[in-house]
Amino acid sequence: MANLLTELNQFSVIVADTGDFASIRKYQPRDATTNPSLLLKAAQMPEYQEILQQVLVETKKESPQASKNLEIALDKLTVAFGLEILKIVSHRVSTEVDARLSFDVENSIAKARTLIGYYEKAGISRERVLIKLAATWEGIQAAKELSRDGIHCNLTLLFSFAQAVACAEAGVQLISPFVGRILDWHKKATGRADYPAAEDPGVLSVAKIYNYYKKYGYATEVMGASFRNVGEILELAGSDLLTISPVLLDELQKTNGTVTRKLTPANAAESTDPKISLNEKSFRWMLNEDQMATEKLSDGIRLFAADNVKLEKYIAQKL
Repeated sequence: MANLLTELNQFSVIVADTGDFASIRKYQPRDATTNPSLLLKAAQMPEYQEILQQVLVETKKESPQASKNLEIALDKLTVAFGLEILKIVSHRVSTEVDARLSFDVENSIAKARTLIGYYEKAGISRERVLIKLAATWEGIQAAKELSRDGIHCNLTLLFSFAQAVACAEAGVQLISPFVGRILDWHKKATGRADYPAAEDPGVLSVAKIYNYYKKYGYATEVMGASFRNVGEILELAGSDLLTISPVLLDELQKTNGTVTRKLTPANAAESTDPKISLNEKSFRWMLNEDQMATEKLSDGIRLFAADNVKLEKYIAQKL
């Protein structure tokens, strides 16, 4: 009997949710994703100090202006980790724009182009990079503009149907709905200790988005993210992609069993959700009416921004 990870690979593309190269080599996913929290952790690990030191040397050569060195070093370090990941995975890496730009269209676009420029200078085509942006209205509009230049985006911190619809209408390449964080909110709000996987609010949210996209022919890829347990993952077998932490990848790999595909285009065709269209006003109102999504989006931006600040302080000490 095959293990659950092998079984799951039949139905969904598996993505490693980590900045640790050893874990990526171990599980051999097609793609990998990073975020400020993962980069902060990786930058402080002894085995990656050589990469950090090389970035610092290159930064000082590139910019004589000390005031710009920190920003350049952060960008270069982000890309340096992405380049190392691309030596292992066969397809794409997701590289995140500073969360503090989440409400700034112009500077999000500029930062994305800077990061892509570093990748292309290293010989990596933009087809192998997904720029991660928070799924705010501004992040979605930035992604829409970037897609016109052939820069593909991964819209993250996605908790609501409103965000998913706006991303699809903008022609975004990929979305990362956060399953586990949705569950966290509902457990706290209801006082329930847990939910069966099939009733998990995060699972139900992603299934609704997947069905909507497939029924109405949107090309935007759905990548379930932020899982708390294997049960959530198995309930979303068939999602275009699933980004999974090393801990849960290990559990899947060590457990034998059969996986049944839960999400299919055929089932999606039976969905009864009507097609809707959102402008900025209707998006903001629909998001505002979703208390969970409003709270988790703002909370997620703050947490990622805080880790960006910590990473800046860590690098500043080294410059």
